[in-house]
Amino acid sequence: MGKRNVSGERFFPIVNDRKVLFMDSKNNNNYHDQQNINNIQKMRAVLDTLPPFCRQFFRGITEYTSARTRLAYAYDIRTFFEYLHDRNSYCAKLDITEFPLSILEQVTREDIEEYLEYLSYYEKDDKIYTNDERGKKRKLAALRSFYSYFFEAELIQKNPAVLVPLPKLHEKEIVRLDADEVAILLDQVEDGTNLTKAQQRFHQVTKTRDIALLTLLLGTGIRVSECVGLDLEDVDFKNNGIKIRRKGGYEAVIYFGEEVEDALKDYLEERHHIIPQTGHEHALFLSMQQRRMSVRAVENMVKKYASTVTSLKKITPHKLRSTYGTSLYRETGDIYLVADVLGHKDVNTTKKHYAALEDERRRSAADKVRLREKHSQKEP
Repeated sequence: MGKRNVSGERFFPIVNDRKVLFMDSKNNNNYHDQQNINNIQKMRAVLDTLPPFCRQFFRGITEYTSARTRLAYAYDIRTFFEYLHDRNSYCAKLDITEFPLSILEQVTREDIEEYLEYLSYYEKDDKIYTNDERGKKRKLAALRSFYSYFFEAELIQKNPAVLVPLPKLHEKEIVRLDADEVAILLDQVEDGTNLTKAQQRFHQVTKTRDIALLTLLLGTGIRVSECVGLDLEDVDFKNNGIKIRRKGGYEAVIYFGEEVEDALKDYLEERHHIIPQTGHEHALFLSMQQRRMSVRAVENMVKKYASTVTSLKKITPHKLRSTYGTSLYRETGDIYLVADVLGHKDVNTTKKHYAALEDERRRSAADKVRLREKHSQKEP
């Protein structure tokens, strides 16, 4: 399997991205603000490799896109320009940073269709990249937005990107844990019997933290980025709630039940005796290096424990979120509540994810309403 970058592209082999250090002892920004700063710094580095007119586009979309979204667009647009540079004789004569805006009008619909075909499989810098239909759709969507900006500003006269239809996505079955699998997973975190010997050496050190983290994910449905971004001050046991930063930057309070409360309190007894690294004093979940846990660390932790429960399902933190959403919908039947708790801006997103469950409920309605009482058969 390959690793996917921020734009959804998969590459082999796995090569760690160069880390940009932006945190010091005097920096009081929270996790999410620091992530935003990190993305802005990466964005500036990518812009230095693109044609100058690209800066106008990214300034133009700043007000309604996040730094992460703009960075993903920048990676995708750079891939497109690299393709033109490698495959087009005129573009090959120029450095990418020398491309004029007029080059966009020389691109045809056929060029973009060939580009999408190229994205299926290509090699670059001794790495192999692949894109499925979702990866292609994201890249074409970025290209459409890019072209539309300059076309609507009347800086170009043609918009070939809009002529290319978005790839049709095939719906994937939602992977989730069954109720018994959830219980087995948490039991496995507690006893660790099925872990490897190497994993068991660290199990006693991280067990309480791992139980708290997994119980929180399974008991609230929060995203992994929201989880690792939690600070100690974000946990309120008086109201049994946590304050999280949602996608888009807004804050929300999510409430938790008794099982999550107990697991968090057990972990906090240990957490208050840990001396964190400088700059990580407020982080709720700490790594063994006493630093705030990363998204990748949580993903690896979930994979480690889930592999001892099921080999047929690829369980990730997002699958734990789907597990919670499924349980909540089955218990309440309220799709709007599920959408609100999961932080979906559009309830149609939630409906799409839980369409199968909605169908089950619709089928169950068939026998709920009785039109006429059944007449008892007459005695012969």
